[in-house]
Amino acid sequence: MTSKVFGQLIRERRKKLGMNQADLALVSGTGLRFISDLENGKDSCQTGLAFRVLASLGLITTIEPKER
Repeated sequence: MTSKVFGQLIRERRKKLGMNQADLALVSGTGLRFISDLENGKDSCQTGLAFRVLASLGLITTIEPKER
């Protein structure tokens, strides 16, 4: 998983829910700029805020060991 792929998944979910970036920023308690940066795969986005955005979209995260 890269930041770019992570951002694309967030963008796809947001659009599927019929939300624009401003809507998502409002419901997740973040700023519009943060949502834009996150969806564009900016590496320096804050993890805590990213998890808040995921929760706002009804998404959960799972971390598993990489299969060799």
